[in-house]
Amino acid sequence: MITRIFRVQIKPELRASFEKDFQEISVPMINSHSGLDWVNIGKPTKWTPDEYIMISRWNSAENLDQLVGKNWNQSLIPPGMEKYVVQCWVHHFEDFN
Repeated sequence: MITRIFRVQIKPELRASFEKDFQEISVPMINSHSGLDWVNIGKPTKWTPDEYIMISRWNSAENLDQLVGKNWNQSLIPPGMEKYVVQCWVHHFEDFN
């Protein structure tokens, strides 16, 4: 199992439209791929006021490769979503056990 953690800092003035598009564009894009076990999204707190997170869990590295291809270490930004991004990060972890 592979856990992919995507973090994105957005332009705060675009928060309302980002939240709508994140849930209507980004999450369905991830949900449409085979090998996805689950996905969870998180919204900002007072400690990370402009940052969102998407954590996805994949059955195998091969399943994740089908989504992201050879650029697995780069963020996957759906067309139209780049206008919201100030900066973003992606991290991958394999199950310890």
